[in-house]
Amino acid sequence: MAEYLSETTNKADPVAAKEELLEECERIWKQMEECQSKLMLLGAETVAPSDAKLYLLMLQWKALTVDFNQWQTRNPELISTNPDVLLELGKEELQKVKNDLETMLSTVQSKNKHLEEDLKREQQWYEEQKQMLETLNKIEEEVNTQDEHPSTKRELNELETKVLKLKTFRKELLTALGGFLDEYFPLPERSENIKKKNSSAEPVVELITLQEILEMLINTLMATPHEPYITINESFWPPYIELLLRCGMALRHPEDPNRMRLQAFHK
Repeated sequence: MAEYLSETTNKADPVAAKEELLEECERIWKQMEECQSKLMLLGAETVAPSDAKLYLLMLQWKALTVDFNQWQTRNPELISTNPDVLLELGKEELQKVKNDLETMLSTVQSKNKHLEEDLKREQQWYEEQKQMLETLNKIEEEVNTQDEHPSTKRELNELETKVLKLKTFRKELLTALGGFLDEYFPLPERSENIKKKNSSAEPVVELITLQEILEMLINTLMATPHEPYITINESFWPPYIELLLRCGMALRHPEDPNRMRLQAFHK
């Protein structure tokens, strides 16, 4: 092999070096085929079926022993001493290493990208959980504050007390107003009213007091502020209507004179 390689050391270009390497590989391959043929001939001997397994194991053991001894005594040999051949082989090995490193780099970059995406999702989840925890802590603090200072129930009781006081005051105010109106703005005498109705040959209509008219106006204004007008009928004594209109306490409907409303003093 060394003699054959020494004959080709004078070739200089890379093409010649590649051809030289191919020829050397073909020669080694032929030697391997010859050795394989010899082994096939040795293995063709007839063996009894009972001893076939033992015989095959012995052959494998001998082959492994020979290989072991050869590898123990063999020194590394260069395939070629031609620098061009060695340069081409080095380039191929470096290209393989480069390709392997590029593949590894691509894999690492892909893993890093996935890890960055996972990290972003984890950070987003962490922020959401943090906000939720802060919200729950605030709710807990509010609940604890209400437990420590039960002012809500006390305020509700105070509000109910104020409402009762206002109802009582309203009732007293209406009573006082009724007394004042009955004293200074009484209805006409019933006998006089009946006499006038009989003279006109019309059925007697019971008149309502000024207090009742004012209550109707107030309740209508509070209940339906968008439609605060009431209808004037025969039970309304005309002097009372005129009094309310002249004093500015009531206003007629701009289109219907038989309807009036309370002046909105609260606005």
